[in-house]
Amino acid sequence: MEKDLLQAGKIINTHALKGDIRIYPYCDSAEFLCEVNKLYVDGQCYKVTAARVHKGQALVHLKGINKIEDAELLVGKLAYFDKNDVALDEGQFFIDDILGLTVEDIDTGEVYGKVTDVIPTGANDVFEVTGNKVLLVPKIDEVVIDIDLENEVIKIRPLQGLFE
Repeated sequence: MEKDLLQAGKIINTHALKGDIRIYPYCDSAEFLCEVNKLYVDGQCYKVTAARVHKGQALVHLKGINKIEDAELLVGKLAYFDKNDVALDEGQFFIDDILGLTVEDIDTGEVYGKVTDVIPTGANDVFEVTGNKVLLVPKIDEVVIDIDLENEVIKIRPLQGLFE
């Protein structure tokens, strides 16, 4: 199986003396990052032997990194995970899976364009859809009816006035 690496976060510092590292998460949360079993740094795969959340960051111990001196060499680098190694809950997707999907009206079949960005807002994500013009589509149940990764399409039902 080919690796499909996504950014997990940035290694921002060491923690304690036994080689633990602090990772600022680029994924949904430090909790999610703590569930990952393998991380890749500079193309090298490391098994995660321990992980916990601390002040919104992940404190991680990687197999083979047992001294602070070893951990210091990783500070400032990006950590990646293989998305094939992670099971998502029903209805959850990686941003990489959403980018490039065609967005169309479920009722009329009108194609609005393709997803070019996913903007987190706190309350819900917003899909930036680029076609004849740029549209912002809130990822809420009333608007986003179906996300079909297999057919690379998102079916929406725009609320009245959404695109005006």
